Amino acid sequence: MSVTSLLTAETTDQDLAAIASWVAVDSATGYEGRTSPALAASLGSGWTSDAWGNVVTTVGTGSPHRVVACALDRPSYAVSQITDDGYLRVHRIGAGSRHPLWDQQFESQQVRLLTLTGPVTGVVARSNGHFARQHAKETAVVTADDLWVDIGASSRADVESMGIALLDPLSRQLTPWPMAGGVAGPDAGRRVGCAAVVAAAAAARRYGVPGRTTFVLSAQQVTGWVGLSSLVARDQKVDSVTVLAPGEQTRSETDQASENLGSFGEVLLSSGLRSVHWVVPAAAQAGSHMEFVRASEAEWLAGAATKGAGADNVQSPTWISAPAPASPRNASDEPLRELVSLLTNLVERYGVSGHEWSVRRAVLEALPKWARDLAVVDDMGNIVVEVGPQGPPTVFMAHMDEVGFLIQSIAPDGTVSLATQGGPVLSAWEGQTALVHFDPPGAPSLNTGRGTDVDPKWKTSSLAATAPAPLRGMFKVRLSADRKDPASLQAWFGLDAQELAARGVSAGMQITSYKQGLRLGLTRFTARSEDDRAGTTALLRAVNQIDPARLPGRVVFAWSIGEEGGLVGATAMAHRFGARTARIYSLDTFVSSDTPLESHHFAYAPLGDGPVFRAIENANVSPDAERQRVRRIAAEAGIPLQMGLTQGGTDGSIFTFWGAPNQGLSWPGRYSHSPGEVLDLRDLDKLSRLVVAVASAPE
Repeated sequence: MSVTSLLTAETTDQDLAAIASWVAVDSATGYEGRTSPALAASLGSGWTSDAWGNVVTTVGTGSPHRVVACALDRPSYAVSQITDDGYLRVHRIGAGSRHPLWDQQFESQQVRLLTLTGPVTGVVARSNGHFARQHAKETAVVTADDLWVDIGASSRADVESMGIALLDPLSRQLTPWPMAGGVAGPDAGRRVGCAAVVAAAAAARRYGVPGRTTFVLSAQQVTGWVGLSSLVARDQKVDSVTVLAPGEQTRSETDQASENLGSFGEVLLSSGLRSVHWVVPAAAQAGSHMEFVRASEAEWLAGAATKGAGADNVQSPTWISAPAPASPRNASDEPLRELVSLLTNLVERYGVSGHEWSVRRAVLEALPKWARDLAVVDDMGNIVVEVGPQGPPTVFMAHMDEVGFLIQSIAPDGTVSLATQGGPVLSAWEGQTALVHFDPPGAPSLNTGRGTDVDPKWKTSSLAATAPAPLRGMFKVRLSADRKDPASLQAWFGLDAQELAARGVSAGMQITSYKQGLRLGLTRFTARSEDDRAGTTALLRAVNQIDPARLPGRVVFAWSIGEEGGLVGATAMAHRFGARTARIYSLDTFVSSDTPLESHHFAYAPLGDGPVFRAIENANVSPDAERQRVRRIAAEAGIPLQMGLTQGGTDGSIFTFWGAPNQGLSWPGRYSHSPGEVLDLRDLDKLSRLVVAVASAPE
């Protein structure tokens, strides 16, 4: 197959997965040497890493000597300060990306500190979504000077114990993101170039090249191609250089005059090279955290790399996967392992209001047998377990849904307009991964009833519910911005409207983004949708610890749908049994001002100091007598209990109108309604113990 034929070769899903793996490679400018030896080793015989962090292989001998290079590093930050309370401040390494929202797109995202001993998980802080009123005047686009990195530490000593030091680089916590017709992610253009260089090197080694060709994954492109320049400067003779440069909005292929390439150009001129063949792929949303490079562009780059190597008539290169990034050095303490397992299983499921089927199945499966046998699912999808002696029940309720989006409309080109569900922080989703989710086909339709039908078929269908894998895409990002928050969001999945319809995508379907539950420091945990998968976890653990035969009174354990969509499920349950309820406890986040971006004058409940009695919120004030009762039960059980006032509302507030006082039993959480919510596992563990104590307490 000729090079020309490469432009029309079909790229398979397996090829796209291999290409996308390069986007996730950790390699910060100036710190390539922390990962390049392992990268070179993974590529096999012939590849080496040098003192600059270049990854290099040479095929053939003699002359002419050709060099084909890509940019291995990506724009990054270095730790510039460690604060006394355990946060990190950062500064750009070099100029960084030219995209106006590049800094802002780090807010509330999971990141990796690339230490000498391996990566450590962090989260870039973002103001709480529930505190929007306090931040209404903060409209400026975020810069690097506004970023705070939370690594689950409480002091400078905690930071140092994690092996983090000044100047350590920061990278995004990424998953490879192949999608229909291409690949996406931060710096996708430059990394697809590296995939093409590696593929061309493998083809050249297999079929041979005239003379010799050196293939270079170059260090320090951000600072002017320092790695590539150093290699050219110290080689005896270079006859041509082909550079696969970072992506731009428009594809270009030109011969760049060496005199226009700064210090790198001076080295080229000293070697007798008056120009460089410069190849730039087209990358949609170039410079953002979600660049998109089409498969055809990757094939074109592979052709350019092969031609630059002098192999004009080799077979089509085979795409080679990059090694997966090293796993973060997460805590693994035994006492919290079971809690982490359950919480991770729940937070990594998706369930925007009205589409909670996956979470509902997980809850039913996690119940002990006695509770699963008693559980009923109503025609809206709520789960209720009622147990204990007859009498006015005490209700404990958590919600199964999460904030996100629904498809509002689909334009002919496949651009999807979105309606919010709940209160997602729009700037934290802009320009990030997107997923469109399918509901279980053929099952009885939940979420359409009134909450009065509890036919066994609803539980049966819930336990059998499955659906096709979600379709990958990306939230679009503004190419220019004069204010922090976009007015609305759109998503795109690499397909036009007809192609989306053929895949079964239609208005009303749920849209979220990829998420991952990760340990943070010794005792903390970060994930999207901790609100309210953490409450769901605490309630499940409590039910698993309770002996139903020993309960002194009637208890209802409930998991609701549609809390973020307006207390939909709780309203139906309040109509069913609110008038006979003695009291209700809502298990939900206490949105805490224990962050570096909030004033501590209200809602201050430090993470790690225990669960919180959410006594006052926007929609509810708990009665004094009920507060004292819970405080007494907690004290007798030896459970520390914080008291607080915060913003927002909970499922239980609707029960107050039916005569049942509502109290929030909560855990303190940071960065609410964002992709990077944070909690302390010790608080969640104590919260589940508190539920057991309250459920088991006599009147």
